[in-house]
Amino acid sequence: MTPALLAISDLHINHPENRRFLERLVPSSDGDQLIVAGDVCETADAVIETLRTLRERFDRVIWCPGNHELWTSPHDECRLGGVARYEHLVRSLREVGVVTPEDDYPVFESAEGPVRIASMMTLYDHSFRPRDGAEELPLTDVALLQCDPYPDIGRWCRDRVEDTYQRLRTQSDPDVPYILVNHYPLVQRPVDSVYFQGIAPWCGTSLTASWHREFPVRSMVYGHLHIRRRSYIDGVRFDEVSVGYPREWKQRPDSPGPVTILTGRT
Repeated sequence: MTPALLAISDLHINHPENRRFLERLVPSSDGDQLIVAGDVCETADAVIETLRTLRERFDRVIWCPGNHELWTSPHDECRLGGVARYEHLVRSLREVGVVTPEDDYPVFESAEGPVRIASMMTLYDHSFRPRDGAEELPLTDVALLQCDPYPDIGRWCRDRVEDTYQRLRTQSDPDVPYILVNHYPLVQRPVDSVYFQGIAPWCGTSLTASWHREFPVRSMVYGHLHIRRRSYIDGVRFDEVSVGYPREWKQRPDSPGPVTILTGRT
């Protein structure tokens, strides 16, 4: 079979049903590559072990962190928080061959031509506002997502956005469009579909709203919202690839397996 670029997010393997699903997450053909767009789980060792296992199965694994990987949970032996925690995950995942947001953007040779997979870590800054005046609902992030050495998540977000923007500019090539990969959508429109609008401020940043237009972009891959769907914004395809919690994916008619982003060259 033709190799494919696949994507998935929000595995949340702390749930037994999701761990069993992970055991069946294998490639369909030699050469399959897998994007994992964050929220594998909450403990550092489990994140590393899960992605190591997937790397043993797939030709390449590209990861970006969600908010859950960045939590400093009382149940986690790794007590690092903030930037130190993120850097620990990056170092550890590089050791097992996983591509992180700090690595050069790899190229996938698709049937439609080469694409560059830009894995990003941009966080959020509360600039997404709930529609219809919904009251903001604080996430568990308030208690568990540390920002050290930054004073708040907004400052960390702004630095991450600026750094990522400069990297995208440096590697931009009109002949090799991007697949942009982030845990959060780059624009607010997908967030407007979330039933509990109070979580909107924790779902991204308006600082990235022009990136899918400013750069040559084939598609944008994200998770976080647990609303698996494909949509088009300004002519660019946006794929939400979450598995989500068992109570969510069990209600869907389709499988919680990975989404095919592109097929490779035969």
